[in-house]
Amino acid sequence: MENVIIIGTGCAGWTAAIYTARANLEPVVLAGEQIGGQLTTTSEVENYPGFPEGVDGPTLMFSMQQQAERFGARIDYKTVDKVEKGDDGTFVVHCGEDELQARTVIVATGARPRLLGLPNEENGKNGLTTCATCDGAFYRDMPVAVIGGGDSACEEATFLTRFASKVYLVHRRDELRASKIMAERALAHEKIEAVWNTELTAYHPGDDGKMKSVSIRNRESGEEGSLEVKGVFIAIGHVPNSGFLNGLAELDENGYILQVPGKTVTKTPGLYAAGDVADHFYRQAITAAGQGCAAALEAERYLADQED
Repeated sequence: MENVIIIGTGCAGWTAAIYTARANLEPVVLAGEQIGGQLTTTSEVENYPGFPEGVDGPTLMFSMQQQAERFGARIDYKTVDKVEKGDDGTFVVHCGEDELQARTVIVATGARPRLLGLPNEENGKNGLTTCATCDGAFYRDMPVAVIGGGDSACEEATFLTRFASKVYLVHRRDELRASKIMAERALAHEKIEAVWNTELTAYHPGDDGKMKSVSIRNRESGEEGSLEVKGVFIAIGHVPNSGFLNGLAELDENGYILQVPGKTVTKTPGLYAAGDVADHFYRQAITAAGQGCAAALEAERYLADQED
């Protein structure tokens, strides 16, 4: 019987591991298939505090892992299929044919960005990204494209006007799905040009391997064309990795875990959610780390209360 099982190894998971390990709870971290989470696909992180020159994403994640292991966190490279709660109030975590038992569980499995499904599509490489806040500054005085038509796409496009010379807002329909104020703000900006009824069909790198242009097709006329852009920001939503919880947590309509307001607690005592699996608003490394810290402290206090 483990005190704490942490599912996920992004900023939220590793921070939860550091805090619970330092509290002598000897946490087990289930790493799954992509140890380190989304930051392992980011070549340079410039907005994480403490690194004035920036830091390589995989380096940051490995440093967090080493810090957690230093204090006694144990890592198991298992993928979770299902979590259940027993009659005695403890949890059973199913990983293939293996079962692990724990008094508390912290879910820090993140959310994966929806991509277009085009060939050679890898987030964070060669000018393709899903986070303007993370990567916008790399495209100063360059033309870029934003794919999508919701609030996120409009917010990304508006943010990118601080850096890019031109922002093409490419949308499959003839009007934006975004809220009125977000749509009006984006379309009124002199740097943003809407490309209606259009879908992106291919990426074209230059000789240096970086993005040079993209192919597009009008969905009504079938006319094909291209846009010369140095970066493509995909903003068509995220898919939270929450499907294994077997009803132990309430989810919103998009699958994000619902927390008790102001905390990381879920509807099930002893089950906590931290980071992007529960946060569709900020989606930043530092906020995920903060939630990992909060979840660890809440789990520690829950366990202490159980012993009283």
